[in-house]
Amino acid sequence: MVAEPKAARTLDGNRPLRKAPLYWLALGTFAVGTEGFMIAALLPGIAKDLSVSLQAAGYLVTAFAFTYALSSPLLAVLTGGFNRRKLLVLSMAVFAVSNVMASVASGYWSLLAARVLLAIAAGFYVPAANADAAMLVPLEWRGRALAIVNGGLTLAVALGVPLGALLGAHFGWRSSFVGVAVLAAAALTGLLVGMPRAIGAGLTVATLRERLAIVRLPGAFPILLVTTLWAIGTYTVYTYIAAYLSAFVGFEGVRVGYVLFLWGTAALLGLVLGGLVTDKVGGRYVIGFALPLLAVALTSLSAIAWFLSPTNALVPVLVAVFVWGLTAWGFFPAQQARLIGVAGLKGASVILSLNATFMYLGFSLGAALGSLTLTIGTVADIGWVGGALVVASFSLCEWQRSGSARAVLNS
Repeated sequence: MVAEPKAARTLDGNRPLRKAPLYWLALGTFAVGTEGFMIAALLPGIAKDLSVSLQAAGYLVTAFAFTYALSSPLLAVLTGGFNRRKLLVLSMAVFAVSNVMASVASGYWSLLAARVLLAIAAGFYVPAANADAAMLVPLEWRGRALAIVNGGLTLAVALGVPLGALLGAHFGWRSSFVGVAVLAAAALTGLLVGMPRAIGAGLTVATLRERLAIVRLPGAFPILLVTTLWAIGTYTVYTYIAAYLSAFVGFEGVRVGYVLFLWGTAALLGLVLGGLVTDKVGGRYVIGFALPLLAVALTSLSAIAWFLSPTNALVPVLVAVFVWGLTAWGFFPAQQARLIGVAGLKGASVILSLNATFMYLGFSLGAALGSLTLTIGTVADIGWVGGALVVASFSLCEWQRSGSARAVLNS
């Protein structure tokens, strides 16, 4: 009896298990995540090199996040009937070329234009990669397939961001964009060679009306607003973390990269623990622990700046950064679980895609709020502002929970 070839074996009897393409998709999300998050470490160097203020450099973050938030759902709807493989390849090609454009930008506005193109490419690629990952594997493997593809974003936070920061510290901020362009080119090669040509055949994409219907589900919109407020709070601080570290602990260049590595490691640990604890005890308890502690971590950064000398500030700052990364990303799996609970498994992909849109909207508003904070006050004040927004996020979460509890008691 001849053994069945491995490529033809299936878990559900009709779809082969293809794992290699998942890793090419994950390399693409790794490139996207690295570019999106590493910019914070590069802002002081960009501002100096392009002769603009730090606040103006911060709008490079705002433009990227806002464009991503607006373009991602619209692109998903408008390109629903297109060949999925070609669109993935095209979006990663545009992403690679846009990184090259950013690396050779002659001035502020050309760099801003490159970041807008980067956001459009990323805004299409990440949701499409998630949707196509589910089509590559049998039903029993979908959770693991999505974990692999999204693992690229997680690894970017933990590893790609500090590496990008270290590259920029040694060779200048332009080299960081070159590095991401190389990653994107590698992902593009993998997609061309390893992605099945028929990927996504028969895949239905939610219409704009269906997406809006998900938002109108009872409790959905307030939970999405919790995501936005959380994102505003964290990005008010994250956008200007390099400037903060320079001002209050004397860290620049390579040392900023080390701090971001600490933050990214804590974020990765938070994602893992947040998912595990959510499965064990439920998302409400995780959120009830993570958001208040996150608010304390962010506000403590301002307290340290105001009340401690640079000599005494180092260890408290590192502790605050670790707790910040741990709790900010520990919150995320619990928040996603809450959203799936509202939309159900059938609407899970749509509401999680909307959650990403609300998150990037929050990132854009946070970067803008951080810039406003620097204009009105100083970089020492970003922790107060960021912490206040996280408190607002937690308050909205608790208000919604108490309202739901009252509704149950009164029914």
